[in-house]
Amino acid sequence: MANAISTVDPKEIDHHSDWKHFWWDVDGKAKLLHAFNPVRLEFIRKGLADIDFESRNPTLPLNGIKIADIGCGGGILTEFLARAGAQVTGIDAATDLIDVAKEHVQLDPTISDRVNYFCTTIEEFSLNNKESYDAVVASEVVEHVTDPELFLKESVKILKPGGSIFVTTINKTLASWLGAIIIAEYIWKKIPCGTHHWSKFIAPDEIERILEKYDCKTNLIEGIVFNPLSYTLSLSSYKGINYAVHAVKKKKIDA
Repeated sequence: MANAISTVDPKEIDHHSDWKHFWWDVDGKAKLLHAFNPVRLEFIRKGLADIDFESRNPTLPLNGIKIADIGCGGGILTEFLARAGAQVTGIDAATDLIDVAKEHVQLDPTISDRVNYFCTTIEEFSLNNKESYDAVVASEVVEHVTDPELFLKESVKILKPGGSIFVTTINKTLASWLGAIIIAEYIWKKIPCGTHHWSKFIAPDEIERILEKYDCKTNLIEGIVFNPLSYTLSLSSYKGINYAVHAVKKKKIDA
């Protein structure tokens, strides 16, 4: 019975699977996700530095880190993390997108041995991968699942004690409704219409509450802002629309 529980929304799978031919078109439907990569890496590096992780290779700042990219889609962030030196496992429930990801990573032999993809849900994946990863990344995913608490609970299960979870998502504010839906989807058309639903947006304090419930202490919350002129994103104190959370799973105390 427990295995039948899923946070996957079939409508979301269908919507994003429609992008399969455009996932790696840097000027296509997923253009904003490509633009998101540098700031996502910056936040991950910042979070790891805050818990005293120091890379011995400045050209590969994530060398030695084993990461699970949950809801990886066609692998845009997965490959970016691998190019930074990480060993990355990408999982997604969309078969079409995992096929795209597997095909694309083979084009770059410098990272193909550092990337693995699986078509599965986090609920299924967590069953056989408990406490296996140094870091879990759930970027632009929480706002697309049916049950954010279950999704985060299962994501935390695959983290090693002392490991980090990084979440980027969209706040539930009037500004996010205007910015992420009305402006981004219907006026600027930077994102396909129907991609986001305000009812699924979630506030930072709710993410923090859920993570605390499952033994993760929030270390850092930062806003992420988009500059439409330069088409870049940057970390910011403003959290009204996009934001990022870094939390650390508590280490076990030997009795």
